[in-house]
Amino acid sequence: MSCKFQNVGKLFPGNIWAVKDFSLEIKGGEFVSFLGPSGCGKTTTLRMIAGLEENTHGVIQIDNDVVSDPKNKKFLPPEKRHVGMMFQSYAVWPHMNVFKNVAYPLKFQNLSKSKIKEDVTAVLKTVELDGLESRKPSELSGGQQQRVALARGLVMKPRILLLDEPLSNLDAKLREKMRRDIRSIQQQLKLTLVYVTHDQKEAFQMSDRVVVMNKGQIEQIGTPSQIQTEPKTPFVKEFVEVGR
Repeated sequence: MSCKFQNVGKLFPGNIWAVKDFSLEIKGGEFVSFLGPSGCGKTTTLRMIAGLEENTHGVIQIDNDVVSDPKNKKFLPPEKRHVGMMFQSYAVWPHMNVFKNVAYPLKFQNLSKSKIKEDVTAVLKTVELDGLESRKPSELSGGQQQRVALARGLVMKPRILLLDEPLSNLDAKLREKMRRDIRSIQQQLKLTLVYVTHDQKEAFQMSDRVVVMNKGQIEQIGTPSQIQTEPKTPFVKEFVEVGR
């Protein structure tokens, strides 16, 4: 599913722009990463897609639906956007087993128990957690807990899946594997995925396109190869060189 930003901005009290003049069209089935240093506005932008943050300017569309347009007083709440989100912290419920953690979002969709079991079983197989349904998070490795969080985001069959620095708490070897796995699942499901990271290697390995951000604005949009070999601004040039 597609997502479109038209001159989107987020102005905080004190006349502080977290995001300004952000325009981008994400195509259905595309993997797009927001890349940049801390405080550049990438997480705020992600949260505006989800509806967890209200933009103060511009228009956000998901498919043909306008989900936020402050000028015309339109704002669709998060629960009606059908968007999945995976946070930096695993955010799994410690008192629930794997099955119940993954099934939790489906409780609000008036599905039968048999349909919930079918959907959860299928998504656990996709993320290679089948057979671990009855385990508690404390009985799982960090990578397995991360897969639980990913499965919970996928089980809703979201129009768009949003991932906010999801691998930063993993060790280097596991992070490398999860990069490959997330990209493989995204391609397998033909999922529209927006990924926030400050890690250039992550963005360049996984993405179809990368949006480099700085001080709340877009510096450059392009394929990983274009960003690396054809930097359009001094900031992008320096940012890529420092990251090598």
